[in-house]
Amino acid sequence: MPWAEVVPVSALTGDQVTLLAERLISHLPEGPVLFPEGEDEAETMEIAFAELIREAALDGVQDELPHSIAVVVDEIEPREDRPVDRPLADVRATLFVERDSQKAIVIGKAGSRLKQVGTRARREIEALLGVPVYLDIRVKVAKDWQKDPKQLRRLGF
Repeated sequence: MPWAEVVPVSALTGDQVTLLAERLISHLPEGPVLFPEGEDEAETMEIAFAELIREAALDGVQDELPHSIAVVVDEIEPREDRPVDRPLADVRATLFVERDSQKAIVIGKAGSRLKQVGTRARREIEALLGVPVYLDIRVKVAKDWQKDPKQLRRLGF
C-alpha cells in the first residue's frame, strides 16, 4: 500500500491522535455488510442489551456459571406517561439458568447480586440508548436448556 500522507502525532501529549484516526478511517476500504438489508433495528438492540445483561451477570462468577446463562429481552418500549423532555425506556428481560442453585447465585443474598447486575447493565444500556432506562430482570430456571434444541431455539440460539 503506498503512503497516502504523513501525520505527526505525540503519544505523550496526544496531539493529533484524533486527526490520525480520521485520516486512517478515510483511507479504509468499505467493509462487508454486517447486518442483512432491512434487519430490524429493535432486534439488533435486543441482542445488544441481552449481551450486556449476560456479561454483567457473568462478571465475577465465571467459575460457578460457566456459560449457563442465557438472556432474552422481552420488551423495550418508551414510557408513555413521561414528558418529552424527560424520556424513560422500560426494558424487561428474562435471565435463564439451568439449575436452582445457579438461580440463587445470580440473585444473591436478598437480591444483592441481581441488583449489581441490573445497575451495571442499566448504565451500559442507557449509554447505548441515550435515555434513562428502567430495567426489570427476572431470573428463571430452564432445566438443561443447553442440551434441549427446542429451548435453544426459544432462547435465540
